[in-house]
Order: sequence, then structure tokens, then C-alpha cells
Amino acid sequence: MKLSVELTLTPLQNDFEEPIIHFIKQLRKSGFKVLENPMSTQIYGNYDELMHYLTAEIKIIFEKSENVLLYIKMVKTDRSSYERNY
Repeated sequence: MKLSVELTLTPLQNDFEEPIIHFIKQLRKSGFKVLENPMSTQIYGNYDELMHYLTAEIKIIFEKSENVLLYIKMVKTDRSSYERNY
């Protein structure tokens, strides 16, 4: 099953940029299709493989950060080729 995931990492600390940059760099190295915009990062792949990968990466970022929020939206399909028509 294909999966599209939108992630928004929000560290609750003064030095918030480093954890975000580290997290995005790790996603880029994953081998999954990754798209970024100023507000979030999208990652696309097979459900089982992607969730296994994300579970590990989320644990790492949570262990490295004192207080952090991670907003996750998931869609059961591959939306990586979506193009708006407006």
C-alpha cells in the first residue's frame, strides 16, 4: 500500500533550527521521495517500509530534543505527483 506523509517538526526551544535541519537531512538520505516547502516536509513510499523508517527517525529526534511537537498527516495513496489546477 502506498503512503503519503506530511511532517511538521516544531522544537519548543530557543535553538529550534538545528533539530529541524537535522531531521530534514535524515529524511533526504532515506531513499524515499521527499518534497519540502517552508511549512512542512512530505515523504512518500510503501506503507510498511516508510512507517518502519519514520518510527526510528522520530524516536531519534525525540531523544535528542527536550520538548518537541511533530505534526503528522497521512494519506493512503501516493500524492507525490499531485499538481494543483488553479
